Amino acid sequence: MENSKSKNAYENMETHIHDQVESIGVPVKGLHHLAYYCHDAEETRHFYEDLLGLRLVHTLRVENLPSSGRYNPYVHLFFQFEDGSSIAFFDLLDEPDHPGMGAQKPWTDHMAMKLASMDQLFQTKARLEQAGVTVVGPIDHEFTQSIYFKDPNGVNLEFAVDTVDEAYVQNEIDHAHEYLKNWIEEKKQHKSVSK
Repeated sequence: MENSKSKNAYENMETHIHDQVESIGVPVKGLHHLAYYCHDAEETRHFYEDLLGLRLVHTLRVENLPSSGRYNPYVHLFFQFEDGSSIAFFDLLDEPDHPGMGAQKPWTDHMAMKLASMDQLFQTKARLEQAGVTVVGPIDHEFTQSIYFKDPNGVNLEFAVDTVDEAYVQNEIDHAHEYLKNWIEEKKQHKSVSK
């Protein structure tokens, strides 16, 4: 029986549920991060850092979407687990800010898996494309290089390779709260002007 969801996600690939397929053998080291939309960066920080004890290690302020260049200001927050992986959140400048709203932007919710090198990233991209999967990237996010693609169910997936040294990581840890405070003020001013 053909899996229609797989056929839609992989337009160039014939997929049958019970067929044996050869593994492409991606050398996944572990989880890089899970990412979700949030409606309030400070409330999210309070929950994950103050309540759960996960350290805020990176606050990335972005004007334009890296994949398309389209203007869509957001902040991307990363809270680190003990194993070095993270849970991350996107707070979009122009999104409604009430808890009942789900993500309106499908790119915000995704699972990112860590690879060890750029060579592995390029090899993985080639293997996925050979299998008929549409892959976007690599995209340079200043601290990591990533490729993006969807699973047969439409789940957004990412493979990421860290590209910064320990000094960069420490600087981000040292300034993450300052960057978040600046974002909260910017968003507050934007909302007061937009009303």
